[in-house]
Amino acid sequence: MCGSVARFGLSLLFVWFFVAGAQAGCKSEAAPSVDWSGCNKQLLQLDGSDLAGANLEGAFLSGTSLASAKLTNANLQISELVRTSFKEADLSGANLEKSLSSRADFTGAILKGARLVKAEFLRVSFDGADLSGADLSDGEFPRNSFVKANLSGANLSGAMLQRAAFSGANLSGASFKRTYLYWARLEGVDLSQVVDLTQMQIDMACGDAKTKLPAGLTMPSQWPCAED
Repeated sequence: MCGSVARFGLSLLFVWFFVAGAQAGCKSEAAPSVDWSGCNKQLLQLDGSDLAGANLEGAFLSGTSLASAKLTNANLQISELVRTSFKEADLSGANLEKSLSSRADFTGAILKGARLVKAEFLRVSFDGADLSGADLSDGEFPRNSFVKANLSGANLSGAMLQRAAFSGANLSGASFKRTYLYWARLEGVDLSQVVDLTQMQIDMACGDAKTKLPAGLTMPSQWPCAED
């Protein structure tokens, strides 16, 4: 009996130290490799902060401004990013797998080689962002804007990109295997160097006479689009 009580006491002590340690970590100042996993960091002004290699897994960052911040190789898995600003931030190699976002701003951000697998982003702006070599496979990106973004070599396999805008985007070498492109805005976009694009995908997208298609694909007799 005494042994059981002792073990129970030690278990409680371990939990207390774990929780106290986590709370202490959440109070840490912004710094490279800081551990803010699971922390509430909403509505903060962190523009220009150096958070390279930071652990932000499961963190709540909604409404926070991280404009021009350094987040290279940061872990943002399953983080909440509603109306978060990453404008011109450096997220090269960052992991945003299964992160959730709505109306966030990644305008001009650097996301080279970033991982956005199974991310759920609604009406997010990636205008002018560098997503070269990024992995967006199986993610949901409805109504996202990729205007003038660099998506060269990006993996868009299985991504949901309905009504997403790609005007002026660089899609050279991007993979469109199983990508859902219902009413995706491809007017004037050069798709001649993309891979795994099918006629069925083109037939449900929005293009025009200036849209360039890969060899073997043809423009629909009438693009199935209207003013949206």
